[in-house]
Amino acid sequence: MAQPAITLTHAQLVWPDGTVVFGPPEGLTGSLGHGTTGLVGRNGAGKSTLLRLLAGDLAPTAGRVDTSGTVAMLPQHLALGPGIVADALGIGPVLRAIAAIESGDVSTEVFETVGERWDVEAEALATLAGLGLRGDAALLARPVASLSGGEAVLVGLAGIRLQRADIALLDEPTNDLDATARALVHEAVATWRGTLVVVSHDTALLERVDRIAEVRGSELRAFEGPYSVYREAVEAEQSAAVQDVRDARAEVRRERRERIEAHERRQRAEAAGRRSQLAGGMPRILAGGLAARSERTSARSKALHEGREAGAQAALEAAEGRVRDDATIRVDLPQTRVPAGRDVLTLQPSDGPLVVVRGPERIALTGRNGAGKSTLIGAIMRHGTQDSPPDGAPAPVASVVQRVAETRLLPQRIRFDDEDATLVETVRAAAPSHAPHEVRAQLARFLFRGSRGDQHVRELSGGERFRLALARVLLADPAPQLLILDEPTNSLDVESVEQLVQALSAYEGALLVVSHDEDFLGRIGLTRRLSIEDGVLVDRAV
Repeated sequence: MAQPAITLTHAQLVWPDGTVVFGPPEGLTGSLGHGTTGLVGRNGAGKSTLLRLLAGDLAPTAGRVDTSGTVAMLPQHLALGPGIVADALGIGPVLRAIAAIESGDVSTEVFETVGERWDVEAEALATLAGLGLRGDAALLARPVASLSGGEAVLVGLAGIRLQRADIALLDEPTNDLDATARALVHEAVATWRGTLVVVSHDTALLERVDRIAEVRGSELRAFEGPYSVYREAVEAEQSAAVQDVRDARAEVRRERRERIEAHERRQRAEAAGRRSQLAGGMPRILAGGLAARSERTSARSKALHEGREAGAQAALEAAEGRVRDDATIRVDLPQTRVPAGRDVLTLQPSDGPLVVVRGPERIALTGRNGAGKSTLIGAIMRHGTQDSPPDGAPAPVASVVQRVAETRLLPQRIRFDDEDATLVETVRAAAPSHAPHEVRAQLARFLFRGSRGDQHVRELSGGERFRLALARVLLADPAPQLLILDEPTNSLDVESVEQLVQALSAYEGALLVVSHDEDFLGRIGLTRRLSIEDGVLVDRAV
């Protein structure tokens, strides 16, 4: 049997301020095999921190982290430096040494720098081409600052390959990438040679890996197969666990009923015995012996039934522990309903006919990064206000002729004006006509139940902040008739994306979504697509 590539044994991590990531007493235990692994888990589960442990950037507070070979990591927020592509690939010094030798430098230092890597330029260009970045020596001399987000990720991947690391670690490599760049990263992962662990919420990418590993509590658990197989396995386990809970509850009720009935039988028997003694004039010493024996029998029976009930209760608690607490957003939003004939948004493209959004349409706005999607959204949101576009901002691909006043935006980067406000206060600021108890009831539907409404915004995790922002937008007064979402799934875990889909299923207004996440777009009932292509707004049917 092959040895795992990665093994964690009760690995604990506690920050200096006492914050527990993988905490005592269990720590995190599990192993990952060779090949490609998609690492999933809730926001805050510690996925990115786990990658840093595997990379050796962090040392566990206790326990062990073992890796088979060298490790290289591509972080979520790339910092490739101010130099050129060759430097970002880690081959700049070698190329400069080769150039020096070709210019007549015969010093020992330059030859030691080159070593055996005389063909490093060809190797680098072939590696970049294999990832979809084709070019010649000019590509290696290109400034890193000129790279697009997708190109930067591909250069980072090429750098890892050129390092010949045994294990590669990628943290959300497709975040902020357009569809073209995403496809290149997907292909790179699918064809990766060696061991690779990738943290991602991109389900299309997760369909290209050999296995899924889930960080949950103190366990790192691997599921062989792509993301769809993992989901099927989890759902089957969940169904079985829920049935086990039902069966265990029935067993607790049965054992409790038997204990009560046995107790009642003992009481009736004891009462009958006392009546018999009184009626028959049984000698006191004999009656005392019978009473003592009866008490011992009664105590044994009581202990037996109480033990059985306690065992059934323990089995119930164990079964409940196997049920995931993956919560579902269930909300009704009838106030967001838009009549089918109402014009919600009218755009006049710079080249083409009017684009009219009418009634509760669901539209995707797509285009490559830099095509002008954010510029167009900004123009839509400024229409009818006194706001001016930023200095030097490019002209949008369409002018805004009309939009409904009840337009709300859920931006890509969530911000709150007052981090010290409670959740109830935050939502009431957008819906002042709602009483506090009404807001609490609605927040419960967004999974902020009970006293959580009194939490401060600053105490929320990333996924919780998104849920609060979603509640603030959808519960706003007046209710949104046009809702604009800007890359809503970026930086969300898979569970939060699921909750977003659930919330949008209850929304009855018009929807305009900017997203490169085709899996997400396919789940929200699109009726139409607007695409920005070469500076032109193109209206397409779904």
